[in-house]
Amino acid sequence: MRRPSKNSPPKLYPDSQRLIALAREMVGAASRLEKRVWEHSMDAVIQKLLKTGRQDAIDAALDHLFKDEANAYDALLQTIEAASESCEVELDGVAYDVLLVAAPVLAWTRFAIPHGPIPADIQQALTNQLAAHVLAPNVRTFIAPQLFSIDQLPYSHSQTAAVTRHLAKNALKGAAYRPLQAMQETPPFLADTRYLLAAVAAPVGEPLFCWQTAQNPLAAAELRDAALSAWQTQGGANIARLLPGCGIELMLPESFFAACRKADVRIRPASIRAAVHYLTQALGIEPSGLRAVVAPFGEMSSATPASEFRVGFATKDSSDIIYGIVWPLYGQEEAGDDYDVGNVISDEEPASAGLAGKRQNAVDEILATLQEQGVVCEKRHNERFPLEYCDDCGAPLFADIAGELVHAEMPEDAPQGVAQLH
Repeated sequence: MRRPSKNSPPKLYPDSQRLIALAREMVGAASRLEKRVWEHSMDAVIQKLLKTGRQDAIDAALDHLFKDEANAYDALLQTIEAASESCEVELDGVAYDVLLVAAPVLAWTRFAIPHGPIPADIQQALTNQLAAHVLAPNVRTFIAPQLFSIDQLPYSHSQTAAVTRHLAKNALKGAAYRPLQAMQETPPFLADTRYLLAAVAAPVGEPLFCWQTAQNPLAAAELRDAALSAWQTQGGANIARLLPGCGIELMLPESFFAACRKADVRIRPASIRAAVHYLTQALGIEPSGLRAVVAPFGEMSSATPASEFRVGFATKDSSDIIYGIVWPLYGQEEAGDDYDVGNVISDEEPASAGLAGKRQNAVDEILATLQEQGVVCEKRHNERFPLEYCDDCGAPLFADIAGELVHAEMPEDAPQGVAQLH
């Protein structure tokens, strides 16, 4: 979910060197059986490091492989994530597979998006609905009685492993729940994601999710879609009680890292929609009274791809940027040729370019979302801008129509609220 630090590489411990060597062998394996042997050896090292909290050794191995050995890096990262979001627990002579599941909720509002404790009746209702609509029969589950913001989720792999083991005890042994960590406050955004965390457990080799019980892959896809629809309908009513005054969209509960990645991507267009709604309400104007400026931002090295787009909003009668949102780029959006800024952005390119294809690039999706909201994209800058922030408050700076980096400032007579940049 998070890529390694770009700071000076940490010390390569012996266990780090062993992980690096195992990842290389795993990628170079000539057969599935050989690959499994290397994977088993890698699992043993990772489990030892996770149980002892040696995140530094894990990070050192990932950082070493990140830049020049993408395949080995991916193999190691996938194995680490799998080890930290799952575990095996024995109960009454039966071995159980336990998976840490995240159920993301996309939320948007003009006010603050709540987080915090979940009342016992709602926790039980959500547990029943998860079991009835998403999980396979006879799967044991426990939902943490806390609605989490992204800042309150476990950050490192060792923290994730500790959360997995703790919730596994709740699911299988009825252990008393204790808060996963100090629940820090989260900045108020117009659009943000909230998460339910749950441990789901089934005897080793048996299905965890209802779509795994399908007889063929086509039926599995249909069951997955039906599960999402039922979860949104039944679970959504209870989630709405936790998020009053918010528009919400429930995503499918899935394994922790996969769900968080998908939520990171899905919240981006919601941020634009929430910004347009906020500005039209706060300023008493129609969406057509707004215009947007889109620009790529990132490290200025030519070898490093842009890491985000920033979308600044101005009114039709002023060039001042009054609000802005950050659209981060992930994975192939950063590295792939389809996302090269010089290729996909030009002032002559129509707003609908590329939308007919199955795969929209980041700019296409930004433009489509703005167009959907009735906002004209006044300018798309070709040049990349540096990742600059306000020295006083730390807010990101946005490119205006003239290409100057400016602080987004609402008009003095606009109503003051809690909303911040996303």
